[in-house]
Amino acid sequence: MDRKLLIYLTIFGIFFTGLIYSQNTFPSIKLGLEESSNPQDFSLTIKIVILMTILSLAPSIIMMMTCFTRIIIVFHFLRSALGTQSAPSNQILIGLALFITYFVMSPVIDEVNNNALQPYLEEKVTQEVAIQEAVKPMRAFMLNQVNEKSLQMFINFYPGEKPSSPEEISLSVLIPSYILSELTIAFKIGFLLYLPMLLLDMIIASVLMAMGMMMLPPVIISMPFKIMLFVLVDGWNLIVESIVSGIKI
Repeated sequence: MDRKLLIYLTIFGIFFTGLIYSQNTFPSIKLGLEESSNPQDFSLTIKIVILMTILSLAPSIIMMMTCFTRIIIVFHFLRSALGTQSAPSNQILIGLALFITYFVMSPVIDEVNNNALQPYLEEKVTQEVAIQEAVKPMRAFMLNQVNEKSLQMFINFYPGEKPSSPEEISLSVLIPSYILSELTIAFKIGFLLYLPMLLLDMIIASVLMAMGMMMLPPVIISMPFKIMLFVLVDGWNLIVESIVSGIKI
């Protein structure tokens, strides 16, 4: 019995071993750098590298060189002033801020696309010219928004030669000046948002103290009134309108 079992196992082992070795092999993938005699291959490689670089820097460009910073900070101040903690959620606020940023920056994006990206993809201009043409509308946009006091501060700290015209201002000076200007404007708008909500909190707290309900937190009572006031005055439209109208294109 044991001998028959051993024979059967040997036959099955030989059979399945043959099946395994008869399977088709998988194609191998090789990654490496090889010389190419075709200039188009080199051009395509450079385009892919540039595209990957732009995609990796896209979050920083969106946050630091557009109006996204101003919008998202104002939205967070609004949520804190209303006392709603996590409503709207961060995902909703960031999504709304991104679409408003795209709406505001559309003229700049179109100019970059028409003057820099499309000519470069059609191989009408070199990479250096495309970068210069892409920077021009972004520089003009930031110069229109920047605070002169912040700009002058960074110019004074700049170790190199002082610029004689706005076109000569380095991006290393202009970008931090623009970010500080956006933060200043966002905090000013946030202060104006807090004032009516703070006044409402004080009124609710005074009423509760007069009624002898000092153990009841005023925030719990005032939050529904804040939301009602915000809805009645059409708060979202007012805030978005004030943000968009304050940006110079």
